[in-house]
Amino acid sequence: MARILITSALPYINGIKHLGNLVGSQLPADLYARFMRARGHEVMFLCATDEHGTPAELAAAKARKPVADYCAEMHEVQAELARGFRLSFDHFGRSSSPENHRLTQHLAGRLKAAGLISEVSEKQVYSNADGRFLPDRYIEGTCPNCGYDRARGDQCENCTKQLDPTDLIDPRSAISGSTDLEVRETKHLFLRQKAMRDQLRAWIQSKTDWPVLTTSIALKWLDDGDGLQDRGITRDLDWGIAVKDGGRDWPGMEGKVFYVWFDAPIEYISATAEWAHARGLGDEAWERWWREDKGAADVRYVEFMGKDNVPFHTLSFPATLMGANFDGSEPWKLVDYIKSFNYLNYDGGQFSTSQGRGVFMDQALSILPADYWRWWLLSHAPESSDSEFTWENFQASVNKDLADVLGNLVSRVTKFCRSKFGEVVPEGGAPGPREDKLIADLSEKLRSYEHLMQAMEVRKSAAELRALWVLGNEYLQEAAPWSTFKTDPDTAAAQVRLALNLIRLYAVVSQPFIPDAAQAMMAAMGSDDWSWPDDVAQGLGTLQAGHGFATPEVLFAKITDEQREDWQTRFAGVRT
Repeated sequence: MARILITSALPYINGIKHLGNLVGSQLPADLYARFMRARGHEVMFLCATDEHGTPAELAAAKARKPVADYCAEMHEVQAELARGFRLSFDHFGRSSSPENHRLTQHLAGRLKAAGLISEVSEKQVYSNADGRFLPDRYIEGTCPNCGYDRARGDQCENCTKQLDPTDLIDPRSAISGSTDLEVRETKHLFLRQKAMRDQLRAWIQSKTDWPVLTTSIALKWLDDGDGLQDRGITRDLDWGIAVKDGGRDWPGMEGKVFYVWFDAPIEYISATAEWAHARGLGDEAWERWWREDKGAADVRYVEFMGKDNVPFHTLSFPATLMGANFDGSEPWKLVDYIKSFNYLNYDGGQFSTSQGRGVFMDQALSILPADYWRWWLLSHAPESSDSEFTWENFQASVNKDLADVLGNLVSRVTKFCRSKFGEVVPEGGAPGPREDKLIADLSEKLRSYEHLMQAMEVRKSAAELRALWVLGNEYLQEAAPWSTFKTDPDTAAAQVRLALNLIRLYAVVSQPFIPDAAQAMMAAMGSDDWSWPDDVAQGLGTLQAGHGFATPEVLFAKITDEQREDWQTRFAGVRT
């Protein structure tokens, strides 16, 4: 039994996430966690809401709520949606937790002691009306290059020219619209990543099994242009983790907080501490996952994320943990494998949280159960390139894969058995060459499925699972127990007995993808035996003659053209 630590990139707190966010991190992480648990491994699967930074403050202000209250409410909204999609987190934490405050301050103190923190004076725009420094994206004005009057302080959306806030003509606060701005000097802390460049390069290059997407992004940040730069880790904000040197004040940093991208990855560790403390366990319960001197040396740590998050997880977060172990006294667990994803696009454009474009998690669950979405998203995961959601493709995939292949098999077998033998596993007959061939084919395909799931090849795993379902349908077509029954009821009984066992086997191996349907199949078979079919022949003998079962309702309803057209129209605009 292995110990597997799995983290999913943290969803930001300021709103409900769209399906592109879901398939880029949380959903494939859940698939892997479920599979690893099913194989008998000890799994710790963690996620949390990312709650600090300017967007959280602005979203709270827009909602007219104190930011702490807003974040608490949105955390519960996101936690409920995660439950709705059957995301099997061991803990869904909060980056604003007391554990994350303590650990972030502790690691910052360690980095200071290592000489990896520098204080830098910067000139930043201050809004007198808002009473705050403004990050670049919250300063608007006229682009000096193209004249676009809503250019941001970091880039003009119209002509794409990179800008500094001081380049803008007639700058104003994007928060209040005020033009009462001035440039002030402020001090900030920087993580001296540049000093760790060689150490980071050697570590990244040692990961020979990483996806090309992950490694190429990491090396690009290391080498392109001026190479890896030191990174600011503090901000002039009210909401966040106060800058401390461990438990001590940090002279000159009064009133400042740590930058959200510094504390957010640390929440992976803190979430584990939250998990332990919520269960009344001591620190040793979480340290065995994260400290190599306290039991984590045998842990395999896997991270899931969209490609935009790769630089922080291959450079900044590892630099933090490596730097904190400067004297060898704090050997933190570094990631072993990063599974990164491209983008899922929506019907000819992009999913966009800021523009409200696409299908969002709450909307998806309001029209169809989770398994329909889980199956389509995972079987079309944007691994080697961006992929696109279209309603036509979604309808075709649900109808062909889930309804016609899997659902139809369950329905045909249970209804036929009920009509000829009653709702019990029939006795009589014996397997023959056709059954032997099915077992051999299933065994070969199952081993391939296991290999692909182990390798986190999400789309290929889905295709292999579907192929397992197809084998069962092909067997039924050839064996045709409804015809056999007319001349040889005993042989028909053996065929149906195997097919009923096949439903239980499919429930077990399909559970990582479609957990609700798997549960319904298992319940219909009157079983709670979720043991993995290492031996397919043995697995197909689990339900003995005389065992009762139920004929389930339709496992997957087909999506009609009328439904598809309605949804296409309903989700064509922008969410308000």
